[in-house]
Amino acid sequence: MSGIISYFSSLNPSALFAQLPGNIAQGVIWGIMALGVFITFKLLDFADLTVDGSFATGGAVTAVLIIAGVPVWAAILISLVAGILAGLVTGLLHTLLGIPGILAGILTQIALYSINLNIMGKSNVPVSYRNYPLLISASKINLAILIGLIFAAVIIIFMYWYFGTEQGSSIRSTGSNPAMSKAQGININVTKVIALALSNGLVALAGSLCAQYQGFADINMGRGAIVIGLAAVIIGMVIGEAIFKKGMNFAVRLIFVVIGAILYYIAMGLVLWLKMPTDDTKLFTAVVVAVFLAIPYLQERKRNSFKKVAKANAKKLLIGEGGKDA
Repeated sequence: MSGIISYFSSLNPSALFAQLPGNIAQGVIWGIMALGVFITFKLLDFADLTVDGSFATGGAVTAVLIIAGVPVWAAILISLVAGILAGLVTGLLHTLLGIPGILAGILTQIALYSINLNIMGKSNVPVSYRNYPLLISASKINLAILIGLIFAAVIIIFMYWYFGTEQGSSIRSTGSNPAMSKAQGININVTKVIALALSNGLVALAGSLCAQYQGFADINMGRGAIVIGLAAVIIGMVIGEAIFKKGMNFAVRLIFVVIGAILYYIAMGLVLWLKMPTDDTKLFTAVVVAVFLAIPYLQERKRNSFKKVAKANAKKLLIGEGGKDA
């Protein structure tokens, strides 16, 4: 008992609130990454594992270019293009060579590990705000949050517009029903390649911002990115649907993806504040994703349960008999 009391007395609430801005800043950056995952996971219904590699590619390209004297805006744009190329490779492996989607993503991810090492020349490249003019940095957290939110807002506006166009609607149709889309004359291979390229472009953009924020690019900075992205998407969707029910439109869904990432990093900050072993953070992430993935299924199962249907039918029967008696 005394051990429990001493444990809780050792926790400092002010430390939790002090680290909150940093958690929000990271959440916004990873929210941009999650928007890329949203394209493949929710819209295209494609399990793309390329993102673990393309996230690190964005960071590696940005760090090397900034050190070489390239303006930070140009470095960010080039990292975006690098991510698009990575997604393009996955798309072509899947559509032209007939490699299953999950394997195509794994192949590209493995290849990107070596490519990222060649880009950086070593496993870690520091880009301190003290030596280079960075756009975003952990040394100015409030500004980092603002810039991250601006990026997220612009991306959400672009995605809302683009996926309302004919080409964007074709991508959504391909993910919803490939056979019907093909019957309607849509080239589903082209839409898959475009979606994968766009998705990984956003992921690499997030990697670029992350490298600047943390002050270095690392070969392993994208490890587990797909799990974090999925966690953000699922958490955002579950909470959004709980609030808006069936009234959540596409723009609101995109906003809640970013909110999901922020909530995920706040939860991770809470775990660290509770002094839980850092080695167990991946286990915690896996449990969170599993729980939020299960919630929609369990809710749907509850709504469609035989017991509930039987009660509804019995109620209708009673209402019908009451009408006859009248």
